[in-house]
Amino acid sequence: MPKIISKKDVRLPKRNSESHKGQNGNVLVVGGSEEYVGAVALAGIAALRSGADLVNVASPEKTAWAINCLYPDLITTKIKGKFFTEENCSQIKKLMLKLDVLLIGNGIGLKEETKKFCKKTIKDSSGKLKVIDADAIKSISMHDCENSIVTPHLKELEYFLKNSNIGNAIIAKIINEKSIEAKAIGIKKIVKKFLEKNNVILVKGKIDCIITKNNIYFNKTGNSGMTKGGTGDVLAGLCAGFLSQSRNLSQSSINAAYFNGLIGDILLKKKKGFTYLASDMAEEIEKICGKWD
Repeated sequence: MPKIISKKDVRLPKRNSESHKGQNGNVLVVGGSEEYVGAVALAGIAALRSGADLVNVASPEKTAWAINCLYPDLITTKIKGKFFTEENCSQIKKLMLKLDVLLIGNGIGLKEETKKFCKKTIKDSSGKLKVIDADAIKSISMHDCENSIVTPHLKELEYFLKNSNIGNAIIAKIINEKSIEAKAIGIKKIVKKFLEKNNVILVKGKIDCIITKNNIYFNKTGNSGMTKGGTGDVLAGLCAGFLSQSRNLSQSSINAAYFNGLIGDILLKKKKGFTYLASDMAEEIEKICGKWD
């Protein structure tokens, strides 16, 4: 039976008091383009705020310089050009040697060259833990990835299933299903083989659905103010940050979904309405994580 996530289900990664820099999570965030700077910056700072020691954002050079101005705590690798192409795969592969988790897709765009880059990078990193978000989801099928958290909203899920050669009638039935429980069970049946490759799917919505090989979880924190751009990037960053510390795909997804929605609920009260921004959410993370029992 599906389970509704509560506070007691959230377990933050433990930290060794004698650990050194880099031993509590090293995240590589690959994304951004000249059109979308904020998405990858929000994802990166959310990963840091979750407790990860180091976050390196690999992004096209102008985007990377802008990120340095926004957040000096983020390391950046400047990728030549205005967007990612397959020529950049070898450079990213070298960067992945030193990381714990790869987060890919935030603000990366949907140019054909970039879609090929995403697909190849994800396939080449099969042995690495990953969070796959945003446009990267639209670039791959369920056959391309393992050891991953994939974080689609319903439209991205539709792309993902179409890329996986799932029939239009089956996809339409899933997307249009009104019952959240029936929708989650239907998705789980379709992506069974994907889940067996150590993958988790976190479907974002009014109620988030976290689907693992053995369980389905529903997250009910959050509110309609979270339809604003950037909130999904914060969620992806939280997933990557928690995953880099714990190496636990399911627990990291639960933590991230619950915290992301909880922060939105707190800001709704603080701002007395829907005026809060994704950047407010990224800054609020420390106040929640810092006092969590």
